[in-house]
Amino acid sequence: MTEVDVAIVGAGFAGLGLGIRLKRLGVSSFLIFERANAVGGTWRDNTYPGVACDVPSHLYSWSFRPNPRWSSFFSEGAEIRDYLVAGADEEGLGAHLRLGTDVDAMTWDASRSRWALHTSRGEFTARALVLACGRLTEPRIPDVPGLDTFRGPMFHSARWDHDAELRGKRVAVIGSGASAIQLVPRVAEIASELVVLQRSAPYVIPREEHHYSEAEQAQFERDPEELERLRSTLFWTAEEAYAQRAGVPDAVESARRRALGNLAAQVPDPGLRAKLTPHYEIGCKRVLISNEYYPALTRPTVTVESSALEAIDGNTLITANGARHDVDAVIFATGFHAAQQPYARIVRGVDSELLARHWGGGMTAYASTVVSGFPNLFVVNGPNAGLGHNSAIYMIETQLDYVLGALDHLEADADLVLDVSRQAEDEYTALIDELASSTVWMTGGCESWYRDGRTGRLTLLWPGYAHTFRERNGTFSLNPFSLAPYAPAPSSPIPAPPIRMTTN
Repeated sequence: MTEVDVAIVGAGFAGLGLGIRLKRLGVSSFLIFERANAVGGTWRDNTYPGVACDVPSHLYSWSFRPNPRWSSFFSEGAEIRDYLVAGADEEGLGAHLRLGTDVDAMTWDASRSRWALHTSRGEFTARALVLACGRLTEPRIPDVPGLDTFRGPMFHSARWDHDAELRGKRVAVIGSGASAIQLVPRVAEIASELVVLQRSAPYVIPREEHHYSEAEQAQFERDPEELERLRSTLFWTAEEAYAQRAGVPDAVESARRRALGNLAAQVPDPGLRAKLTPHYEIGCKRVLISNEYYPALTRPTVTVESSALEAIDGNTLITANGARHDVDAVIFATGFHAAQQPYARIVRGVDSELLARHWGGGMTAYASTVVSGFPNLFVVNGPNAGLGHNSAIYMIETQLDYVLGALDHLEADADLVLDVSRQAEDEYTALIDELASSTVWMTGGCESWYRDGRTGRLTLLWPGYAHTFRERNGTFSLNPFSLAPYAPAPSSPIPAPPIRMTTN
C-alpha cells in the first residue's frame, strides 16, 4: 500500500498542470495516474490526419509555461502533444507519473479519511483525489445493427488506424463535427470515393491562419511581456463571442451572416449548399473553423448524405433516409461519451454512493469542482467547466487555483475533511440552469453534446463569460464545507458573489 497526499488521475493539460503547480510549490507527495503509456491526453490520443486546435496557440497553453516558439496561430495536434511532453519532462514530473496504469476503483474510506485507489499497479491511498480525466476520452460508436458484419477497416477518429490503407478506396466518414471537418479534406485527397454522413450540418467560419516567422518567435522569446499582451488580447477578443451564445440579437445575426456567407462563397452548387445549410441557430452546436472542408465536399468524388447511419449490411451502409452506400472503410467521427463520464462508474463516496448515481440527472458540482458526499474530491474540466467561445486552459487553470486553495487548508489541518453541502451544490446547479435557460444552447433548436441526453440540462459548459467563471470559482472558501471530520455537510446558506454578464 502506497500513501500519498494527492492522487491525480489523468495526464493531460489538467493533470500535468496541477503536477507542475504542486512541484513548483515544493509539494512532493503526489502521484499522477495515466492509463496510457505516455502523457498528452486528447493530443496523444488523436492522431488523425489534419488534427489541430481551433483555439489560438498562445491562448491554448498554460499561462505559467508560455511557449514563444509556437509555429502558427493555430497549432497542429502533434505540436501540442510535444508541448505537454516537454512540460512534464522539464518540470521534473517523471518520478510522479504512473504511466500504463489503469485505475479500476476509487473509494472513500471514512474510517481513515482517505481515498483508496485500486489500480493495475497495486493499491494506493490519498488524502485528496483529483479527477483530471478529461471529457473527450471514451469514443462514441453508433449502436446500429450490423456493425460486426462489416469487412474492412472500421475505426473511430480518436483511435486512428495508421495501418489502414485508404488510398484508392471507397471511404465513409460518419459525422460532421470538429474532427470530421479536419480529417475529411485529407481523406478526400486519397480516396477514390468518399461519402460523408451528416445528421445535421455544422456552421463553418473561415480559419484565419498565420505562421509565425523566426523573427516573431525570437521577439516573443526576448520580450515575455509582449507575449503576455498577445495572450490578453486573444483572450478578450474571444470573450466578445459570448454575446452571440447569450442570444444578443445583433451578435447572433453577425455570426450567422459570417458563417452563411462563407458557405455561399465556397459552395456554388445550390443543391449541395442546401444540404450544408444548418437548420438551427448558430452556436447551438460548436461553431467550426476551416478553409478546406467546404472545398473538399465540392470534389466530384465526394458525396454528402444528409442522414444518419441506420444499419450496416456487410459493406453496405444504410442511412435513415433509405440510401445505400457500398464502401471499403468506415471512419467514425462521432464524438465521445462526454455528458456521462465513464470514471463516474468507479468512484464511490460517503456510504459507497456511486458518482454515476449522484450524477443520474446530469453532472453537477459546486463551483464546477466539488461534489457533495465525495469528500476531498475535486473534478477538473468536469461539470459546467467548459466553454463554447474561449480557451479551456483558462478554465482549467481557474480550477487548479481552487484546488490548490483547498489543499492549503488540508495541509494546515490534519483532521480536516472537506465535504461541500448538498444545498450549496443544489443552489449552484439551480444558478447554472437559470443562466443557461436563455442561451443559444438551450433555445437554438438543436441537440448537442453540451447537454445531458437524459434530462436536456446543459452540463458541460459554463453559461457565461470565462472571466466571470474565474471571479466566482477561482478562489477557494471554506464557507460551504463541513469542517468536522466524518460529519455530514451542513445545509447553510452560502455567500455567492454576483455573476457579471458584461466585459466592463
